[in-house]
Amino acid sequence: MPHYVKMGKIPHKRHTQFRKEDGGLYYEQLMGTKGFSGIQSLIYHINPPTQVREASKIREIVYEFEERGPVKHRHFRTWNTPAGGDFLEARKIILANDDLAIGVARPTQQMPYFYRNGEGDELLYVHEGRGRLETIFGELAFHPGDYLVIPIGTTYRVVLETDEARFLVVESISEIVPPKRYRNEHGQLLEHSPFCERDFRTPERLEPKDEQGDFEVRVRAQGMLTSYRYDFHPLDAVGWDGYLFPYAFSIHDFEPITGRVHQPPPVHQTFEAHNYVVCSFVPRLYDYHPQAIPAPYVHSNVESDEVLYYADGDFMSRRGIEEGSITLHPSGLPHGPHPGKMEESIGKTETRELAVMIDTFRPLRVVKQAQESEDTAYMYSWLPKH
Repeated sequence: MPHYVKMGKIPHKRHTQFRKEDGGLYYEQLMGTKGFSGIQSLIYHINPPTQVREASKIREIVYEFEERGPVKHRHFRTWNTPAGGDFLEARKIILANDDLAIGVARPTQQMPYFYRNGEGDELLYVHEGRGRLETIFGELAFHPGDYLVIPIGTTYRVVLETDEARFLVVESISEIVPPKRYRNEHGQLLEHSPFCERDFRTPERLEPKDEQGDFEVRVRAQGMLTSYRYDFHPLDAVGWDGYLFPYAFSIHDFEPITGRVHQPPPVHQTFEAHNYVVCSFVPRLYDYHPQAIPAPYVHSNVESDEVLYYADGDFMSRRGIEEGSITLHPSGLPHGPHPGKMEESIGKTETRELAVMIDTFRPLRVVKQAQESEDTAYMYSWLPKH
């Protein structure tokens, strides 16, 4: 998120002596992207973050894809995805390509370790449940409807404050940022943006952990998950400042852009990354031209795959969809409202739908385990009912 934040204790000048009460030095760490050319933050640790006691490989990270078949529209019902495990163990990836992986998670247990994705950013959409992210940058509370953007290299864990929770998970190989067209040359969000900086929540509390013991951090890097053990608590930062940090944005704070006739999907865009975008469909007034058709027109995703995660409400253009459904409309195929939905939408004044859309600019593949939740008749759901 392109604005400056400062938390905790930091020295007056960077790269200068910053001493503890006992006279020892705090350990300064530069955490940045794109070498030294991207956004970055400086973090000040009680202990040297390089001091690892033990490293061991846990497993390879490999998604087993189904064999290639006919290109068709797909529908996966994720509501009854088995719950269990901690936040990392509970992830079940459904779709992936070389740019991102999309899945769901229904954790029921607390994470006894910390996690760090060293391969890219992560985006979590909180469908159900409450809790907090404990991160090296401080704590960040989350609630249903929140997007959580976690930058590459952030050490964190998810702490649940409800018995169960449900997340949409996006694992990215690139940084996730607000759309460029909503930012000026300084990175500030512009007046026509559907959100502004005050809608974004940064870490709310920083309490450095000065604890000795046995602590594990699991790190994703180079296609593997590796366990690192430390003799001190990994969340030992006394302060930090910079432009790189996790943040939350509630889908309920997205201000929809409407018009006299139906507006195209880009007006719903919320984030962008390399080769994909994320959009938010929220309750909004319908088009107000006297002859408007509020339901979307048929369109062809000639150069992108469209994924929709249905979170709440009555999605105006679909039938047979339920809460937690994920649909995939692949590139090259036209899609649009189900039969009767265009006529049904005429005269209505608003929609109460809530959904997350992800458009990818390279084809997605289906992970084998997703077939267990597939509605195989979806491709033919545009046929007239007999």
